[in-house]
Amino acid sequence: MNDDPLDLRGLKCPMPALFAKRALRGAPSGVCIEIVTDDPLAAIDVPHMCRDENFEVVSLKRDGDLARMVLRKP
Repeated sequence: MNDDPLDLRGLKCPMPALFAKRALRGAPSGVCIEIVTDDPLAAIDVPHMCRDENFEVVSLKRDGDLARMVLRKP
């Protein structure tokens, strides 16, 4: 996993899901990326995108509107 999270704060849906999908598609298999977003809908939309694209949500942590997700490309 990259040590620097993909900072998607300030972006409104569907942008966090689209940026996460682009990052995962460009990554080699088995790679995990962490994203940080402050759009409350992203905690719903990003996992849905992962399910549709066959990516894995390794973890999802919320603190108010802030969400940190670790996503993995199989």
